[in-house]
Amino acid sequence: MILWMILGMSAVTLVPRFAPVFIMDKLDLPLWGRRWLAAIPYAALGALIIPGIFTVIDGKPWAGMAGGAAAVLAAWLRAPIMVTVLIAIITVLLISHL
Repeated sequence: MILWMILGMSAVTLVPRFAPVFIMDKLDLPLWGRRWLAAIPYAALGALIIPGIFTVIDGKPWAGMAGGAAAVLAAWLRAPIMVTVLIAIITVLLISHL
């Protein structure tokens, strides 16, 4: 019973995820529309990351801000994504233990 429920929920969530892939190829959007849609993933990523920076450690928002700043600096210096993430994690760990 549980397996059928998991499979059903998977199918229901896959449809809205895959439908835009097939629909967007058929649409002829103006340039401003394509630019706007191209910016959405970055905006969503920011909306997911920024609150986490301030709440990574309860009562110590500066630890998250230091980790976020370290990640921005590493990304600006064109470090690979895994290096950037590790730098942010290590920075948060070091700051939180000081």
